[in-house]
Amino acid sequence: MDAKTTAWVSYLTIIGWIIAFVTYSNMNSKNSLARFHLRQSFGIFAIGFALYFVFWTLIFIPFLSSLLSLIGLVLLVFWVLGLIAALNGEEKPLPIVGPLFQQWFQFIQ
Repeated sequence: MDAKTTAWVSYLTIIGWIIAFVTYSNMNSKNSLARFHLRQSFGIFAIGFALYFVFWTLIFIPFLSSLLSLIGLVLLVFWVLGLIAALNGEEKPLPIVGPLFQQWFQFIQ
């Protein structure tokens, strides 16, 4: 796979992320586009899993579960923005959390 394909595949479920990560790890020359989107999509999936866990533990508290549902909707919008940027071949960070993902997930080299 080329870097652009690796970038957008990383947004397709956690299995797609794993496939993109393995492909990226086996590339002869590491591409910044693929690395950028691997970090962004990993951040989205990490927040999504944490949100899922917290939501199902707090589902009986109406206000908190509604707030978490709203955060989930924002996360969906971020996923769409990241996928569109990957399809266009752009290194465009997600609003608010994108630069943080680039700092936090430095282990994706």
